[in-house]
Amino acid sequence: MKYIQNSLICVLLVSLALMTGCSKGEPTEEMNKAEEAVARAENDPDAVSYSGNLIAQAKESLNRMYEEADAKNYDSVLDYAANTITFSQRAIDEGHSAAMRKRDEANTIISGLRTQIQETEQRINNAKDANLPLDFNSIDSDFNSARRTFDQAQSAMSGNRYQEAIFLSNSVRAGLNAVNQKLGSAAMEVSRKK
Repeated sequence: MKYIQNSLICVLLVSLALMTGCSKGEPTEEMNKAEEAVARAENDPDAVSYSGNLIAQAKESLNRMYEEADAKNYDSVLDYAANTITFSQRAIDEGHSAAMRKRDEANTIISGLRTQIQETEQRINNAKDANLPLDFNSIDSDFNSARRTFDQAQSAMSGNRYQEAIFLSNSVRAGLNAVNQKLGSAAMEVSRKK
């Protein structure tokens, strides 16, 4: 009788141990969510452009999650999966915020350049009317180059390529400043001679 009772207790303990061990298997659902989160971040152009460091952290966390899964440390797997999802979502959110800031910056620069282009064109026409001693072929070439670059900046802006739009706009600004400096120097030279 005691033998049967001890056998039953052993069977119950083994069954309990097996059920406990089996119930805590690999958390595949959480791991899949972590993988999907990284894929979303890697495929989000704003996250890629502006939050690459967070995507790198998400990928590092994902790799550690895999290592812990291989070692069957499932509590750590859950922690790394949660961290991976958090880093991925932060990359997307911060990428979108940065893109909005760049968009606003590009809009401001481009708006200011429209006025600067009009003013520079007026100054060129006034200099021509005043017969200032300038190489107007060179001035017109520089001005037209700045206008073409401005058109490219507007195109980049329309294509949501804000960093490119800012870079091109800064080039336009430099070109217009160079033209205006030539015009100003020529006007000062003429006024000194009077």
